[in-house]
Amino acid sequence: MKALAAGRRSKRAPLVLMFLALFVTAWMYAALTPAAHSAKGSAEDIAQGEALFQANCSTCHGSSGQGTNIGPSLIGVGAASADFQLTTGRMPMAMNSPQAPVKPPTFNEEQIAQLSAYVASLGPGPHIPTDDQVDASRGDAAQGMQMFRTNCAMCHNAVGAGGALSRGKVAPSLFEVPERQIYEAMLTGPQSMPVFNEASVTPEEKRDIIAYLVEQRDGSPGGLSLGSLGPVSEGLWVWVIGIGSLIGLSVWIGAKSS
Repeated sequence: MKALAAGRRSKRAPLVLMFLALFVTAWMYAALTPAAHSAKGSAEDIAQGEALFQANCSTCHGSSGQGTNIGPSLIGVGAASADFQLTTGRMPMAMNSPQAPVKPPTFNEEQIAQLSAYVASLGPGPHIPTDDQVDASRGDAAQGMQMFRTNCAMCHNAVGAGGALSRGKVAPSLFEVPERQIYEAMLTGPQSMPVFNEASVTPEEKRDIIAYLVEQRDGSPGGLSLGSLGPVSEGLWVWVIGIGSLIGLSVWIGAKSS
C-alpha cells in the first residue's frame, strides 16, 4: 500500500495518466468513427483518370488535387463527390458563379469512372453508393418523409420541389434527380448543402429518403399541386382566385340591385 501511495505522489503520475487518457480516446475514436472508403478502380483507371484530371481539372484544383485559390482541395472527398459533380455536369465549371449550374455531362461514363477513381486515390473518402443502397423499392417512404422533413425540407421544400437560398443560390428541385445522385449529395454535401455522413443519417435512412422522394413523382393525390410550394402558392390562390371571386360577386350584386 505504501508503494502504491508513493506512486500516486510521483511527479510523473499526471503525465502517465494524460498519455493513457489520450491513448484510450484515440482508440475509441478509431473504433467508433465510420471507416472512410478508398478507390476501387484499377491502376489503369487511376492512370487514365489522372491524365484526364491534368488536362481538364488541374487549372482550378491543382496538379495534385491540393486546391488553389480558384477551386477547393479534392484530397479526401472520395469517388462519390467526383461522380456527383461530373454526372450532374456541375464540373468542370464554365465560369465562377454563386452556384455551379446543372448541365449535360462533359465526360462519358467511362471517363467519369476513371476521374472518380483518380480522385479517390488522392485520399480516403466516401465511395459511390451501390445499387442496393439507392434502390427506392427497398426503402420505407413513411420513415423517409420524417427524415426528409427534419433534415431537408427547410431548403428543398416539403416534397423536394426546391427553393431559393441566399446570395443567388438555390436548393434544386429533386423531382428528376436520379436516385444515385440524391444519395451522393447527402453523403458529400455539395455547395451549400451540409454533409450527412453514414453516422448522422444511416444508409438505410438515406434509402428511405430516396423512397419518399420517388413517391412524390407520381403526382399529387389531392388534385392540383400548385407547384408543390406549400402555403405560398396556396395563399396566393386564395387571394387571387378566392378573394377576387368574392369581389367580382359583390360588384355583380351591386350592379344588379342598382
